[in-house]
Amino acid sequence: MADLDPEELIRYISESPKRTIARFYIKTDNPEGLAERLEERVEGVKVFTGVDHVVAVGEHDEILEVIEGDDSVEYYHRELDHRNRAVPLADYAEFKDARIEPGAIIRDKVELGKGVVVMMGAVINIGAKIGDNTMIDMNAVIGSRAEIGRNVHIGAGAVIAGVLEPPSAKPVVIEDNVVVGANAVVLEGVTVGEGAVVAAGAVVTEDVPPGKVVAGVPARVVKDVDERTEAKTQIVDALRRL
Repeated sequence: MADLDPEELIRYISESPKRTIARFYIKTDNPEGLAERLEERVEGVKVFTGVDHVVAVGEHDEILEVIEGDDSVEYYHRELDHRNRAVPLADYAEFKDARIEPGAIIRDKVELGKGVVVMMGAVINIGAKIGDNTMIDMNAVIGSRAEIGRNVHIGAGAVIAGVLEPPSAKPVVIEDNVVVGANAVVLEGVTVGEGAVVAAGAVVTEDVPPGKVVAGVPARVVKDVDERTEAKTQIVDALRRL
């Protein structure tokens, strides 16, 4: 993914067509005729026909207008999980070297390194970069433009703040070999230095020096990372193998 500065990301979001893509399952006594009408009137629609039904995927309001005015339709069921979406989800098929568990949400223009693990419920916003062998645990949130290094663990429920406005704001940087504990928050503009540990529940408002442990609200340095800390925060390579 080419680097995008905040102005480019803002322009991408603002100029993206706002779409509501839905999936319709339609019972009809004339599937071929309905399919033809949908393809004529709904730009970009994908239509799959069966003996007595049609499955259509495309712009919600346009499909609805066609089928509600069609006498061949007996009934339909629709599925949609967004409205006026500005940024699509990433194409997960492109992340061949990462493990993405069900329920994770990754938006377009996100970079995932080799061996990255994204657990259930995690959210990674537009423009974020995740380095090799890093794990984003359950329900963690990685904000826009955040930069996460290699061999990092972002704990369950942690929030790495994003920055798109103001565009001049500095993004969060988490350097290599960092552990961020469960439910910790790292605010805009903060850099967490290599090998540091952020304790569970900490709120980090200032840069964290490399190799330090921070805890509290607001977070403060409490000690150096020592052998005992390393044993408690060990990154397990086996969990990152495909």
